[in-house]
Amino acid sequence: MVSVTVWNEFVHEQEDDAVAEVYPDGIHAVIADGLAERGHETRTATLEEPEHGLTETALDDTDVLVWWGHVAHHEVADDVVDRVAERVNDGMGLIVLHSAHASKPFQRLLGTPCDLTWREADERERLWVVDPGHPIADDLDDALVFDEAETYGEPFGIPEPDRLVFTSWFEGGEVFRSGCCFRRGRGRIFYFRPGHETYPIYHRDDVQQVLDNAVRWATPTEGADAYAGNRNVDAPESR
Repeated sequence: MVSVTVWNEFVHEQEDDAVAEVYPDGIHAVIADGLAERGHETRTATLEEPEHGLTETALDDTDVLVWWGHVAHHEVADDVVDRVAERVNDGMGLIVLHSAHASKPFQRLLGTPCDLTWREADERERLWVVDPGHPIADDLDDALVFDEAETYGEPFGIPEPDRLVFTSWFEGGEVFRSGCCFRRGRGRIFYFRPGHETYPIYHRDDVQQVLDNAVRWATPTEGADAYAGNRNVDAPESR
């Protein structure tokens, strides 16, 4: 069983009635419940909790961290960002959603601004599966269609992804790399674009399937023991 922590600012839902109507218990609750129904062990954490709910103990017990943020990126403490980045490099998976492209952990781990163009226009999005052989695309149709979506557009200020699973086309003509896989240290990172707070996107079965697939893909795997330091001091004996 994969242990998943779903992190959310939980700001919009408490301040904006339109968001609260779609996610009355918070975006994190909908995502965590959907993953729990698919067999994962889930917990949630929010900005207002001590250490943002991401204590050493909480992260030690997390295989995959799911991150949603929008208006309070700057309020996330740098020591917590350091802790998350260290855990990812050590093997914890990280799923970054929608406007969390601008979150501190994502920017820290990718080393770029992760900026983009955007419009709020309630236009249609067609999310194309462009790597159907990737595990994150398992059990999906060739495209997911959202009748209303916030529009993101290129250029997207990220390093070249290791694998690109989804590409979005929008009614206004924009295209966008919407499902990007990265590896940092021993950890796997997946960025997934859909998920504006005023649309019920995370309630959809196909979106929950994507998140389930992404969590399974990002789960830590076994590998060689990492070693850094003076080989003359602690290196294993050669034979």
